[in-house]
Amino acid sequence: MGVVSAAADATARSFEAGYAVNTDSAATFVDGVATRSPDPAAIAIICAGASRIVRVSEDATAAAMRTLLDTTHQLPEPAGAIALAGLAEDAPGGRSAIVMSGGNCDTPMLAEILAGRTPKP
Repeated sequence: MGVVSAAADATARSFEAGYAVNTDSAATFVDGVATRSPDPAAIAIICAGASRIVRVSEDATAAAMRTLLDTTHQLPEPAGAIALAGLAEDAPGGRSAIVMSGGNCDTPMLAEILAGRTPKP
């Protein structure tokens, strides 16, 4: 299962089409998934191995960052937390695991998230 921001869903559109699809914008604060032009080779790999791609809101990703910080005491970058947002949106049932990666979160973004808000792209 893959996860993208609903505000930057070129990868999800590409998965659905079966080939790389470009979009006009990628207006997300989750810069690690902010793509308008997916790599065709990467899309081929995703299409061969993923069961689905879940789109999540900006608010859900910010909430996932807060949850991971509160529960693990680790600071994920937005792209490292989006997997938890996707799992919360579309849990497959049973046990699941996510990869929490990165620490690229600057102070202004962290302040917004800790205040219960969602950063603007």
